Amino acid sequence: MIQFDVDLGARSYPIHIGQHVIEPFLADAISGDTALVVTDEHVAPLFLNKVLSQLEHLKTDSVVLPAGEQHKNLTTLTTIFDRLLERRFDRHTTLIALGGGVVGDMTGFAAACYQRGVDFIQIPTTLLSQVDSSVGGKTGVNHPLGKNMIGAFHQPQCVLIDTDSLCSLPPREYKAGMAEVIKYGLINDRPFFDWLVTHHDALMEGNLNLLAEAIERSCRNKAKIVAKDERESGVRALLNLGHTFGHAIEAGLGYGKWLHGEAVAAGMSMAAHFSQQLGLLDKEAVQQVDALLEHTGLPRLPPAGMSTQVFLSLMSADKKARRGVINLILLKNIGEAFVCSDYPSAELELFLDRYLSSQ
Repeated sequence: MIQFDVDLGARSYPIHIGQHVIEPFLADAISGDTALVVTDEHVAPLFLNKVLSQLEHLKTDSVVLPAGEQHKNLTTLTTIFDRLLERRFDRHTTLIALGGGVVGDMTGFAAACYQRGVDFIQIPTTLLSQVDSSVGGKTGVNHPLGKNMIGAFHQPQCVLIDTDSLCSLPPREYKAGMAEVIKYGLINDRPFFDWLVTHHDALMEGNLNLLAEAIERSCRNKAKIVAKDERESGVRALLNLGHTFGHAIEAGLGYGKWLHGEAVAAGMSMAAHFSQQLGLLDKEAVQQVDALLEHTGLPRLPPAGMSTQVFLSLMSADKKARRGVINLILLKNIGEAFVCSDYPSAELELFLDRYLSSQ
């Protein structure tokens, strides 16, 4: 079992990684006497009773949401508030997010808003949520005009990552999670990228020991960045490698058509190729990025039918855009990402024209 803290002073919290981590840690992380478990229709039959059985000494209830990114919106969020108010849960209640990134983001946002802020706990059940969305306190919902445009920073009390939950994960979801794992190697940890290349086959076969190591290294990388920049005023933006292109893909297709990790994978390849066009990244490094994504079974190219103008319109609405300038996370090398806003805008349009026509 692995344990370490996200160091945020008074808002610090532990991450527990391993098999059977829910039983020894969940109950002790709840300070009040009420708890609401939020999950979705896919996860509830697998894990809801297991979690509720650890809370029998509390007044508890649960909400089962429809599954999928297309339901990550204000309408679904209201379902959580309805249950809290119906049960008259007060500001000493704890919300428990049991599921993937959609459930975690919505539960965290509900916790940030309900009676101006209550505690919540993350129990992520997908690889993507275990290595990314459950750590760092970003919460929110989508709007038809942009992904995660409505939200708040609200840190959990703890993150309980039970690697056993990955045994029931569909292969497509597992591959999508690997995109975020690969991201950490690309942004600031070249040795981790090389480790992923070396152990790729065993990781894709579900070796739990190697998976625990990959999750730990991913979470430690994110925890270090979050500790330096909790509210994304600087270095935390590096965690968005591939996300500006990727969010445009998700919004352009319609939420839920591509998984978040699939869109991020294509976005990371696009960022690598644009870095090469600008003379920042050599051809061999781009080929290494594409090779690992393709070997993992992740898309490298965006979906057919998305035009340059659609990309530019959606990317300009991204949260990282400033005064009409689209800030991008680009690469100088594998393991050396940086925030770039001073590229010629015509270069981005030219890149998109060429890249999209190459499909």
